[in-house]
Amino acid sequence: MKKVGILTFHCADNCGAMLQAYGLKRYLNKKGTKADIIDYEPFFMTGRHWWIPYIPAGNIIKTGLYGWKSNLKKGRFFFRQRANMKRFRKEYLIEKKQRKIFFTYQMRSLPYQYYIVGSDQIWNPDITCGLRKVYFGGFKNRNKQKVIAYAASLGGPALSEQYNKEFSDLIKNVDAVSVRESAAIMYIKQFYSGKIFAVPDPVFLLNKKEWEKIERLPDQDGYVVVYVTENNSMLSDYVKTLAKNHGLSIIRIENGIRISDEGFIVDYLAGPSEFLGYIHKADYVVTNSFHAIAFSIIYHKKFVAFQHSGAGERITNVLRYYGLEDRLYQGNINVKIDDMIDWDSIEEKIKKSASAAEEFLMKNMEQ
Repeated sequence: MKKVGILTFHCADNCGAMLQAYGLKRYLNKKGTKADIIDYEPFFMTGRHWWIPYIPAGNIIKTGLYGWKSNLKKGRFFFRQRANMKRFRKEYLIEKKQRKIFFTYQMRSLPYQYYIVGSDQIWNPDITCGLRKVYFGGFKNRNKQKVIAYAASLGGPALSEQYNKEFSDLIKNVDAVSVRESAAIMYIKQFYSGKIFAVPDPVFLLNKKEWEKIERLPDQDGYVVVYVTENNSMLSDYVKTLAKNHGLSIIRIENGIRISDEGFIVDYLAGPSEFLGYIHKADYVVTNSFHAIAFSIIYHKKFVAFQHSGAGERITNVLRYYGLEDRLYQGNINVKIDDMIDWDSIEEKIKKSASAAEEFLMKNMEQ
């Protein structure tokens, strides 16, 4: 049996990043493939979650001080939430005997024949502080036979022109390409001669019952859950009105993003399992996070999505695919959050896309 190594954003203290990593690993294991998440934890990814954050882009000192002040306000909750994230990684993502990898040269001796890069925004230089060859499989390894990109994301439909030459060189390391946003295909076609497939985020490869196995349900009932990846005053105002009109409390899952949340109950400790539990039991979900939208769909929740200024294509793409464009808040347009959703039709689309994903993965791992 060929061994598969997955290179993704599992090391980020971010619920969506870790859940998509779990989704892909669990799916491959279910299909009889021996797949591990490679414990690649580069400082340019993990540093942003330190007590004094380190992000090697822009003004490092200013960013570090800003992040540190935010962490000071969390106090002991900062360390307890990080411990919760670490627990999830240890329990569900990383095998016990795996060693941490910090640098590209350490990839040389890994035992995997196939490498899957993705999903998540592995090809977004704003996230990875420049394009990184590891996330294109561009490293030396004596066992490496094939590099497969699964649901890779640029974060938008295209990269800035300044990255064209570098992207063109790096994509040559990839033997099979699939992306999460179909709008990115035209951009990548400029540099890649093979066929490019659009496939779903790995969270859609597992059904609701499988996600329920790793969730932690909250004690609370009767609430709107809020999860934001970017501050949005309209979102904050909307959720307050929604909760007031329905006599519900508001729970915000802390994600390090400042938001005007007076009157909200903030959970500073939630990790991926709690994230799933909150969405599962919520009366409503209000978010500008791709993965919170994805799990609202998986759990058949009433939800409203707000656009994200830096990753709007991801949100638009998933809503369009499932015919849920009317769930996107657009200024004065009244989003009818209580309107019925044809979940049977959506489940058929999920099965169809999962089938296409399986065909792409299995075909490329057989060759």
